[in-house]
Parts: sequence; C-alpha cells; structure tokens
Amino acid sequence: VLAGDAPRLLDEWQLAPAIWNHVRREVDRRGSPGQFILTGSAVPADDISRHTGAGRFSRLRMRPLSLYELGRSTGSISLGQLLQGEAQSTEPCELPVTELAELVCRGGWPGHINRPLSAVLRANRGYVDEVCRTDITRVDGKARDPIKVERLIRSLARNLATPVSLSKLATDVGGANGQGIKPDTASEYVEALHRLMVLEDQPAWAPHLRSRTALRSMPVRHFVDPSLAAAALRATPSRLLADLAYLGFLFESLVIRDLRVYAQAADARVYHYREKDGLEADAVVETADGRWAAFEIKLGERWIPEAQKNLLLLADRVADSDHGKPTALAVIVPNGYGYAVTDSVGVIPIGALGP
Repeated sequence: VLAGDAPRLLDEWQLAPAIWNHVRREVDRRGSPGQFILTGSAVPADDISRHTGAGRFSRLRMRPLSLYELGRSTGSISLGQLLQGEAQSTEPCELPVTELAELVCRGGWPGHINRPLSAVLRANRGYVDEVCRTDITRVDGKARDPIKVERLIRSLARNLATPVSLSKLATDVGGANGQGIKPDTASEYVEALHRLMVLEDQPAWAPHLRSRTALRSMPVRHFVDPSLAAAALRATPSRLLADLAYLGFLFESLVIRDLRVYAQAADARVYHYREKDGLEADAVVETADGRWAAFEIKLGERWIPEAQKNLLLLADRVADSDHGKPTALAVIVPNGYGYAVTDSVGVIPIGALGP
C-alpha cells in the first residue's frame, strides 16, 4: 500500500488506523518530506498504541466551499488585507434573500454545484439520516440510539449559532416523553459528531482585559455547513423565507463557515466574544501573531447601527489589553455597498468577502 510514487494519497485511512504507525515508520526510513497524504471523513478515537506523529505529520482541516469558491462572492474585500489594517471598498453586491435561502440549503458541497435543488435537499437529508443511523456508531465503535442521535442533531440545529449547553441538549433529546439523556452522554454524542466533522464549535475569545469584565466561555454551536442544520429540520428555501428569524441564524453560520475558510488562509482562527453583561461580537478573527478583527453578522440593515456601536465598545475595552487595537471592525450583511475603514466600523456584504 505504501509503495509507489510520492506523494501517495491514502483515503479514508481512519477505517484502518493501524496504517498510521506504518506510515510514520516509512517516513522515518525515507527521511524526506511530502511522502504521504492521509485523508479521511472522520477522526478515529485516540489510541495509546498510535504514535502522535509529532514532527512527522502536519494536519490540514478541509472545509466546505465558501461563497467565494462557489463563485458567488467577488472577493473584492479581502480578510487577509483587513487583518493587515488595509482600507477597502466595493461596488454594491446583491444577494437577494431568496437566493440566500437557497445557498444555505445547498451548502458548500462540491458535488452539489450543478445539481437540481430538489436532489441536493434529498442528498443533504440522506447524509444526516446516515450519520444518525450508522456513522456515529462507526466512528468509535460505540452503539448509540439513532432516534436519540436524531433528536440531538435537531436540537443543535434549532439552537444553531448559540452557546447552547450540554444539559439543554440532553433535555431536548427526551422529546415529548421527557426521557432525555445525561449531560455526560450528550457530551459523548457531541464529541462523536465532532470526530465525524459534522460539528465545529466556535470557541470563545479570551483577551486578557485589565478590567474585571466577566467573559462567557461556552462555545457557540455550529455545523460545518449550515445546510446540515437546514437538512436536520427538513427546511426548504420557501420555509426559511417564512421564518426570517431562523434564516438569520443560518446566515450567521454561513458567514462563520466562510470566515473560517478565509482565516485559515491567513493563519488565523475564528472565535466569538461574549460578556456576561451582554456585549458580544459574533466573530473575532485572530492571527498567530496577535492581530485581530471583530465582526457582527446581521441579516437586516436595521440592525447595523446597534452592531456598529457594540463593536466600538468592544474595541475600546480590548484596546488597553495586550491585544491592542483591532485591524478592522465591520458588520457583515447579505448585500449592499461594502467598505472597510481603519478608524470606524465598516459594512461588508458577504458577496464581496474573500480570502
């Protein structure tokens, strides 16, 4: 299996995790970089007999396609340049709410780009069903009740883009009969969904503030793609257009998906910021060398002024810490003019944002 021209790709290696140690030994024997690429749709459970791979393996997280990669964003406002503190502007970008609802339901899956919407919706629902039925057991060999897994996923979908607790998820699994699961069990389910790369929580940003401001540390829950949340709830574009409040959460999750893609290219990570007194930022992007930018994500224009005020207050509180001033502050919206300035809060249509 390891013989042949390099680099040699071994797909779904987690189905035969013993191959990890064989690859590690072969890398040591050859003494050259770039020999193997191990790809997989899940992360196997930790095994004390498997070498960590430190110094031999580099990990790269693969993600669904962003709007820029799907050809639905011009990329005229670059996150990388925002993190360098560069001012930018763009012509109006139109993303009608009807198209946004369809983009959310389609997701960033390469195989769905040219498929009819009806086929995409069936495929996404089928994937969620398969996760509940077999994948969540296969990932670590632990048998789990598919009905309870489905209820947990639906609860996560209903609580998308919020810091919902494990105890709340555990209670929701009980359904109408009230027979839920323990929070520890909910934690195991959630961890399995992370290993399957179905979920990707958004961790809290914790700058070292000189004030005694109390920060919330609970992660914000996201699927790797908002289409999975829509599929879990059997949502369609027309149903989402009748529930703009929930579409707003899906839009936020879509923006977080895209920010993660663009941030990864800039060696940065995406966090959220929440204080116990209510001040928050939907996304804080921080580079490895400590530069940071903060964003609010709003579906409607009427929320922009309040979001801008919150971002300025956040910047003022953090400015006195070791993190210093942000390189950019902006509200991300579906459409309209876009501008990013160095001394105030910009507005960025998602159809203009890129790496």
